[in-house]
Amino acid sequence: MTDQQAPGRKQASERTKLIRAGLRRRHLNEQIFRVLGIVAICAALGFVALLFTDVMRKGIPAFHQASLHLTVTFDPAIIKVDPEPVQEAGQSDADYNAVLLKWQRNVAMLNWNKVIAAAMTEAAPAGFEISSKDILTIPETNARHVVREAFVADPSLLGQSKDFSLLASANVDNWVKGNIDRDLPDARQQLSAPVRDLVDILVDNGAITQDFAWGLFTNVDSRAAPASAGLAGAFMGSLYMMLVVICLAVPIGVASAIYLEEFAPKSRLTDLIEVNINNLAAVPSIVFGLLGAAVFINYFHLPLSAPLVGGLVLTLMTLPTIIIATRAALQAVSPALRQAALGLGASRTQMVFHHVLPVTFPSILTATIIGVAQALGETAPLLLIGMNAFVASIPGSPMDQATALPVQIFLWQGNENRNFFEARTSAAIMVLLGMMILLNAVAIFLRTRLERRA
Repeated sequence: MTDQQAPGRKQASERTKLIRAGLRRRHLNEQIFRVLGIVAICAALGFVALLFTDVMRKGIPAFHQASLHLTVTFDPAIIKVDPEPVQEAGQSDADYNAVLLKWQRNVAMLNWNKVIAAAMTEAAPAGFEISSKDILTIPETNARHVVREAFVADPSLLGQSKDFSLLASANVDNWVKGNIDRDLPDARQQLSAPVRDLVDILVDNGAITQDFAWGLFTNVDSRAAPASAGLAGAFMGSLYMMLVVICLAVPIGVASAIYLEEFAPKSRLTDLIEVNINNLAAVPSIVFGLLGAAVFINYFHLPLSAPLVGGLVLTLMTLPTIIIATRAALQAVSPALRQAALGLGASRTQMVFHHVLPVTFPSILTATIIGVAQALGETAPLLLIGMNAFVASIPGSPMDQATALPVQIFLWQGNENRNFFEARTSAAIMVLLGMMILLNAVAIFLRTRLERRA
């Protein structure tokens, strides 16, 4: 009997060893999987941190800009112009406006660069030799417009002096911030040797300071005066486009999802529509740009570079995302809720809008805001509808020509003055990322509030 039990015990022992070996392998695989998961998460967070660190390292300096504090004297020997006309008794408004416009044209024709050069010469140390041409490379080219507008607004300044805070040129800003190697030979420097020496002197005596770059947010893009280039026009263009997307994509997308999920009969047609919606969600965004250029611009003749067209293109691109997310939220609702509502006598419409939709509001809202945030960062479709054109004004309506934040980033990164616009580009990226993070934070906040109420 003992001899017969021995083989059985031996087999049981071998099975136990196999089971234990299998458990060890499973536990080892589980540990490896956990370690790989942690490594993957750390790697992803590391790459994101590296990206944000690099963008912030390059972009933060752009929020401060070299400003030139200058005392300008409105010398009558240079500003030779008649006194500002005064409306006489019996003179019509039209005649007075004509005379006033003529006086303003005469003021605009004066050599305001000579006024700026004289003020710069006064700011330079006594005996410092520099040509008028070189000294005018220190202030931004629009400095003469600022001084001229101040005189037009107050002609009594003639013969007097006034303090101005003017933007320094982009090359001066690069020199002050150390973006240019000071050891390079003169032939490779952007500023002449006298200008560099004078800039260093003005920095030491406080005439040139690093101030917050409010113009980055209040000015439009500029090619004639790069240091004054800002994001105001692009920001308003993006705002108009997002309003169009919210007003069109959200109601159409949610309504389409409700119909397909709750009311549409199951047929080949609805199956075909569902497949096409899923396929549209995976279509590259540049294809929507081609569609917008062909349909909205070439066929409907909508204005080129208009936020309305950009909003329509982004609406088409965002619709599949909203529809798919809304349908997923509706499918997640328990069938018991629908049956209970119908059992209590509610109609199908009442069941959907009074019982099902309130439960799905958090998910629908989150998907909507995320879709809008995604549309905010799109660039390729906007390039194809002409929104990469240079626009030197803030759009007053969705029908006016405009650009957008991502397109402005695209334009700045290709600017020939890399030393100056590289930081400007990173600063614009920070602004765009800040807007997208804000939208996602709003989505999380609203979802949390709605879930608590539910």
